[in-house]
Amino acid sequence: MNPSLDKRGAAKRALLSLAIGSFGIGMTEFVVMGLLPDIAADLLPTLWSSSPEDALSQAGWLISLYALGVVVGAPTIAGFVARSPRHRVMIGLALALTVFNALTVVLPTFELVGASRFLAGLPHGAYFGIGALVAADVMGPGNRAKGVAFILTGLTIANVVGVPIGTFLGQQWGWRVAFGVVAGVFALATVCIGFFVPEHAGEPGRTMRAELRVFRIAQVWFALGVGAIGFGGFFAVYSYIAPVVTEVAGSPAWVVPIVLVLMGLGMTVGNLVGGHLADISVKRTLLLGLAVLAVVLVLLALLSGWIVTLAIMVFVVGFVSSVLSPTIQTRLMDVAEDNQSIAAALNHSALNIGNSLGAFLGGAVIAIGWGFTAPAWTGAALAVAGLLIALLSYRVGATRSAQTRS
Repeated sequence: MNPSLDKRGAAKRALLSLAIGSFGIGMTEFVVMGLLPDIAADLLPTLWSSSPEDALSQAGWLISLYALGVVVGAPTIAGFVARSPRHRVMIGLALALTVFNALTVVLPTFELVGASRFLAGLPHGAYFGIGALVAADVMGPGNRAKGVAFILTGLTIANVVGVPIGTFLGQQWGWRVAFGVVAGVFALATVCIGFFVPEHAGEPGRTMRAELRVFRIAQVWFALGVGAIGFGGFFAVYSYIAPVVTEVAGSPAWVVPIVLVLMGLGMTVGNLVGGHLADISVKRTLLLGLAVLAVVLVLLALLSGWIVTLAIMVFVVGFVSSVLSPTIQTRLMDVAEDNQSIAAALNHSALNIGNSLGAFLGGAVIAIGWGFTAPAWTGAALAVAGLLIALLSYRVGATRSAQTRS
C-alpha cells in the first residue's frame, strides 16, 4: 500500500471519529430548540396550562444553562489539560458527554434537568477546541480553516440529520428519547476515538497560569466579542424556531423537523464554504458575513408568515451563520499567539455566550408580548453589534501595526 494513501486514510478515520463527537454535540445543543414546547409542557405543566409563552420562556433557560456550562468549562478544562496527550483528553471528554447526557434522560424535574444541561455543556468547548488543534495539525499549513471546518461538519450534519430525527422521535415518544439517542452517539464517539485517533502530544511545559496569559491580548477580547454578540443573532432565532413555524407560519408541528433539516443543510454548506473563504481572507469573510447575517435576519422577520418563504430564509440564515463559525475560530487562533489550546476552546465559550444571550433576549422579547418574530429583529441588532466590534478590532490592529512600524 502506498504509505501516503495509508497516512491520509488514517487521518480521515481520526477526523471522522472526532466528527462523530461533534455530531453528538450538535444534537445535544440544538435538539432542545425543536422540542422546547414538549419540554415546557412536560416539566412545567402548571405554567404551560396557564401561559405557554411564559413556559416557553422559562424552558429556554435549559438552552442558557447548557451555554453557561460551555462558557465555564471551555477555558477551565482546556487550560488544565493543555499539557496532557490530546488523544487521551478527547476520550475523556467524549466519555463525560456520554454520562452527562444520559443524566438528562433520567432526571425527573426541571431543576435537575437544568443541572444536567449545565454539566453536559462543560466538555463542549474543550472538545471542539482541542479537536480543532488536532484537525489543523493533520491538515497542515494553509489549510487550518478547512481542518476546523471538517470537525465542525459533524455539528452541521447533526442539524441536517440528527436534530430533525431527534425532534421527530421526541415529538412522537417523548423528548427524553432524543437525549437517549444523543448519549448513544457519544458512546460511539468514545469508542471510535479510542481506536482511531493516534497519539497526539500536548504541550508538557504549559501551565494553567501560562494559558491564562491569553486574556492579556486585546485582540482576543475583540474576537470573543464578535463571537458572543454577533453570533448571538443566530441563536436568538434558532432557539425559538419551533413556535415561529407553528404560530407565525401556521404550520403543524410535524413541519418543524423539516424546517430544521433546511437549517441544517444551510449550516453544512455554509461551514464548508466558510472554511475555504476564511483560508482566502479571514477579514473579508468575517465582515461581509456579519453584514449579510443582519440583512437575512430582517428578511426572515418580514417573510416568516408564509411557510415557503420562512423555509427559504431559514436555509439562508443557517448558511450565513455557518460561514462565520470557522472564520471566527480561525481569527481567534490568529490573534492568540502561542496560547492555542485555550484560544481554540474559548471560541466555543464565546459562541455559547451568544447562544445564552440570544436565547435569553429572544425569550425576553416573546415574554413581554412582542411576538414570535421579535427574536429575528433582536438577532439582526446583535449581528450589527458584532460587525461594529469586528470593524473596531481591525481598526485598532491597523493603528498598532502602524505605530510599531514607525
